[in-house]
Amino acid sequence: MNYKLSDITPKEIMPGYHGKLVHTQNTSLAFWEVEEGAEVPEHSHMNEQIMHVIEGEFEFTLDGKTQVYHPGDIVVIAPHLKHSGKALTPCKLLDVFSPTREEYR
Repeated sequence: MNYKLSDITPKEIMPGYHGKLVHTQNTSLAFWEVEEGAEVPEHSHMNEQIMHVIEGEFEFTLDGKTQVYHPGDIVVIAPHLKHSGKALTPCKLLDVFSPTREEYR
């Protein structure tokens, strides 16, 4: 199956997080456009996650440690680790989840 990112309709998964989502049998991709100040509350999930900051500054707390990430930064999040985040500026992020993030379908 082929996709064109510009043709995917974004879904607002949580306030201020607009995701263009692609799902396969084993993986989910989430191309996020995040509004400045939008927060993801602390949570964890069974999925392994890789976050890539494409644009903006994103404050991210992983396992109790907070850091500000910039374009080009990549964070690997192991399954079940608590994490949260906040967009300090408007951001574009890419999240990769394995297995598929079913609740985002």
